[in-house]
Amino acid sequence: MGQDQTKQQIEKGLRLYQSNHTEKALQVWTKVLEKSADPAGRFRVLGCLVTAHSEMGRYREMLKFAVVQVDTARELEDADFLLESYLNLARSNEKLCEFPKAVSYCKTCLGLPGTRAGARLGGQVSLSMGNAFLGLSLFQKALESFEKALRYAHNNDDTMLECRVCCSLGSFYAQVKDYEKALFFPCKAAELVNDYGKGWSLKYRAMSQYHMAVAYRLLGHLGSAMECCEESMKIALQHGDRPLQALCLLCFADIHRSRGDLETAVPRYDSAMSIMTEIGNRLGQVQVLLGVAKCWVARKALDKALDAIERAQDLAEEVGNKLSQLRLHRLAEDICRSKGLQREVRAHVVRFHACVEETELYCGLCGEAIGEQNGRLQALPCAHLFHLRCLQRNMARGCPNCRRASMKPGFV
Repeated sequence: MGQDQTKQQIEKGLRLYQSNHTEKALQVWTKVLEKSADPAGRFRVLGCLVTAHSEMGRYREMLKFAVVQVDTARELEDADFLLESYLNLARSNEKLCEFPKAVSYCKTCLGLPGTRAGARLGGQVSLSMGNAFLGLSLFQKALESFEKALRYAHNNDDTMLECRVCCSLGSFYAQVKDYEKALFFPCKAAELVNDYGKGWSLKYRAMSQYHMAVAYRLLGHLGSAMECCEESMKIALQHGDRPLQALCLLCFADIHRSRGDLETAVPRYDSAMSIMTEIGNRLGQVQVLLGVAKCWVARKALDKALDAIERAQDLAEEVGNKLSQLRLHRLAEDICRSKGLQREVRAHVVRFHACVEETELYCGLCGEAIGEQNGRLQALPCAHLFHLRCLQRNMARGCPNCRRASMKPGFV
C-alpha cells in the first residue's frame, strides 16, 4: 500500500469513527497497519488506534499500540513523532493506573530536545502528568502540573485543552473537599463547550457534565447531580465510551446512597465494578468498594464492610493512591471502634496519620487536616494548599510550608 492509498484509508477510518462506526474504523486502520509500507502513515494510523482504544476503555490494547508507535518514531528518527508517541505511552499507563510509569514517560517527553510539536503537546504532557500525580495523591505536584497545562492552553488559545484541565481541576478539588471549586471548574468546562465546542466531540460535553454531577452530589444537590449524570451517561452510551459509563454508574450509585436508597445503589455499584474490572481501572474499583463499604455500614453489616475495605486497601496500595488509603483507614477505624476492637483502632489511626503526612493534606497555618470536610481552600503560587480563612487571618509574606522546608538540615 503506497503513501497516497495509506492516507486515503486513514481518512476513511476517521470518517467512520466520527460517524460512530468504531469497529468498522478499527478494521480499516488495522488493514492499513498490516499492508502499508509508509512509516509515517503507519505512525499516524497507530495514533488513531491509540485514541480509539482509549475512548473505548481498551487500555491494554492502547498500551500495545503506543509501544509500537514509539518503535516507529525511533525508526523514523523524528523528534516530533517521538514526543507524540511517548505522550501516548504516558496516557496509556495513566489509564491503567500505572501512575509512576506515566510520570516517568511525561518527564521523558519534557526532556526531549526542542521540537515543533512541543508547543502543541506541552500542555497535554503537563495535563497527563498532573492526572498521574493526582492518582498518587501528590497534590502539590498535581496542582503545579495542572496550572502549567492551563498556561499552555491560554497562551495557545487551546480551548479544548482548557476544557480538559478544568475537568481535572474539578476532580482535584472534589478530592480535597473544596466543593465550591469542584463545581466551578467543570461549570467553566461546560461554558467552554457551549461557547467553542460546536465542532468538538460530544465527549467534552459528557466529561464536563459528569464532573458537575460529582460536585453537585457532594454539595447535596442530588436532583442536579442526577440530571447532569443522566446527560453524561446518554452521550457515553451513544459513543460506546465504557470508561465514562463506569464513572456515571458509580456516580448514580453514590447519589442513590446519599438518598438512603441502598436497594438501588448496590446494583449500580456492581455494574460499575464490572466495567472498571473489565477496562483495568483499579482506582475506580477502589472508589466502588468504598461506596459498597459505606452501604454495608448503613445496613449494620460491619464484617462485610471491613471485607470490602480490605479489598479496596489492597488495590489502593497497588496503585499508590494515598488519599484512598487515608479514607479507608478512617472508615475502618470507625467500624473497629464500634466493634470494640481497640488494637485495630490504634493501627488504623497510626496509618491514617501517616497518609496525612505523606499527602501533606494539612494546613501549614492552623495544623488541621485538609479534606476531612467541605471547606474553601486557597493555593499559593508554590501550589501548597491552605484554608482560605487561615490565609486571610495570616497575611505574612511567603509560604510557611516552603519556609519550613528551607530550614531543614541539608536543604539546598
